[in-house]
Amino acid sequence: MDEHSKKTANSVTEVSSEAGSDRSGLWRPLILIAAVVLIIVLARVLEADKYLGSLQNWIQSLGSWGPVVFILIYAVAVVAAVPGVALTLIAGALFGSAVGIVVVSLAATLGASLAFLVARYFARDAAARWLSKKEAFRRLDEMTETHGATIVALTRLVPIFPFNLLNYGFGLTRVPFWTYVFWSWLCMLPATFVYVVGADAVTTAVTQGEIPWGLVLGVAVAAVLLTFLVRFARAKLQST
Repeated sequence: MDEHSKKTANSVTEVSSEAGSDRSGLWRPLILIAAVVLIIVLARVLEADKYLGSLQNWIQSLGSWGPVVFILIYAVAVVAAVPGVALTLIAGALFGSAVGIVVVSLAATLGASLAFLVARYFARDAAARWLSKKEAFRRLDEMTETHGATIVALTRLVPIFPFNLLNYGFGLTRVPFWTYVFWSWLCMLPATFVYVVGADAVTTAVTQGEIPWGLVLGVAVAAVLLTFLVRFARAKLQST
């Protein structure tokens, strides 16, 4: 490994440490299951199904346009740098696991792509001024110079940088647009699965009065898989 590759790998390791090395522990699935069960209990106590029902009725009243409208709302929120976790959970609650994963995957990728294009072609100076003040972006720029596709994949899997910061940050790097789109889409899928299926499990428990252990188990398995993917991505970068 040459000096530049070593420096790049060390940069990722340092940033990962700042984010918290314990995040890669295998205890995460257990914490996730406990969180899902807690949310189910709170949702039933607070009668969240009434509010969810109103939103669901509005989306359903749009017919086949419902998922399309939701995708557009989600994409605009991503461009506006609004955290997408809440919308991801709502998608799981409204559409269920299968449709929800498709909707969120399309919406998140569309929003991330639009933010990338805005930074690269329409608001480069403003985005550069905003991001140049952030140490995280400086490191991102250095790493993408040599390992573009790998860095896109790694940073989508590992929560080193904020999602919304990445969308604009990559637009200011030399990463090709379609490389960015493909690897962003692919590497956001595991987390999308966890959030959407988890939300579906909570909704099912609230509306049917029982915990859907099949969905909860699916979330746990996905969380374990995501953990190993993160470790593989880190090792792959360090061996480049």
